[in-house]
Formats: sequence, structure tokens, C-alpha cells
Amino acid sequence: MSRPSFMKREKERQREERQKEKEQRRLEREREKANRPPGEPGEDPDLAGIVPGPQPIIES
Repeated sequence: MSRPSFMKREKERQREERQKEKEQRRLEREREKANRPPGEPGEDPDLAGIVPGPQPIIES
């Protein structure tokens, strides 16, 4: 009858491990964001470097 307790502890251990991994990814994103060079004022970083008009054909 000790099986449910073991499974419960295992589930809790896995949950804690996932939380630690999430925290590590969160800290890594913060470091990357801090090291990123600042963009030009008024420029959308998602659109920076995009050239309007027809795009070149990708040769395979």
C-alpha cells in the first residue's frame, strides 16, 4: 500500500525539476535581453532589417 505515496513523491520531484528548468530558462532570457544591443529609437525590433518588396528566390 506504499505505492501511492511513492508515486506522489515522484510526481512532486518531477514538478520541482520542471520548475527549476523553467527558472533557468527565464534567467537565461533575462541575460540575453540585457546583453542585446539597443535598437534605434522608434524602430520595431521585429521588423528591423526587413526589406520591403519581392524577396529573392531561394535556390536549393
